[in-house]
Amino acid sequence: MIKKGLIVVCLLALVSCKSGGLHLFGKKKSTTPASGGIIRTTKTPVLNGSNVAKKEANKEAKTVTLEATTKVQVTTALVQEYIQKYKDIAKEDMLKYGIPASITLGQGILESGAGTGPLSIQANNHFGIKCHKEWTGDSIKYDDDEAAECFRKYNNPEESYRDHSLFLTSRPRYASLFQLPINDYKSWAKGLKDAGYATDPNYPTKLYLLIERYNLQQYDNEVLGLEKATQEPPKVVEKSTISVVEKPTAAVVSAKLNETAKAATHIVVKGDTLYSLSKKYAISIEELKKKNGILENGISIGQELIIQ
Repeated sequence: MIKKGLIVVCLLALVSCKSGGLHLFGKKKSTTPASGGIIRTTKTPVLNGSNVAKKEANKEAKTVTLEATTKVQVTTALVQEYIQKYKDIAKEDMLKYGIPASITLGQGILESGAGTGPLSIQANNHFGIKCHKEWTGDSIKYDDDEAAECFRKYNNPEESYRDHSLFLTSRPRYASLFQLPINDYKSWAKGLKDAGYATDPNYPTKLYLLIERYNLQQYDNEVLGLEKATQEPPKVVEKSTISVVEKPTAAVVSAKLNETAKAATHIVVKGDTLYSLSKKYAISIEELKKKNGILENGISIGQELIIQ
């Protein structure tokens, strides 16, 4: 009987060890913390603050808010596309009218929202130029400083760019701009505000920061020959001939601006004024009026004026 009892005890002990459910010699030690909390093995995700900030910064860097006549938010890629589309016109007008290409492009981007603003879409007006009393072309009503103001409407953006140049060169209040260095875009930006182009006190800062952000001054330098422009490889006519591409210099630009000064006469076209012609041909208004027997300040399209 004693042996049988011992055998039973041994069997029970063996079963208890395997199952962990029965302890003959004491209680099983608890794995639960004394405080009663639960131990979790799941890790709490850690956010990398610097990475989050970088993503937000990158997102902001890809967009820019343009606020002048209109307020729009556009992508950097769209602004770059606008620059590529109109930079050549701005450079041509710099040669022809003496307005820095950076200023023309910068104003175009700012005023038109890089071509996405309502005035630029509906009226091809990229510079926010209002009708004024002398305007006889098409127009559109738009709320600006006042409700339903009259703005000029063009057939295409190129007309708007050309009219912008004529607008600045034909109005006496902008005459002081053309006394500034042609590559000093900051002074030009301030001069535009001082002359009344915009009412926003921050207009000069907005304009020149936009110029610097997109390096628009490079186009001034290209026209002035201070920076090498991208050009097609020169064509070789003969094996013994070496084609040389000359860069325009500041002297060339100056000559271009005054190349018509030697012309004997000038046929008046749309946009011409006595003031713009006096600047173009380096002749005083009074002398121009005297040579042509002009008593008033008005001239007519198609009228032939004696310059020399």
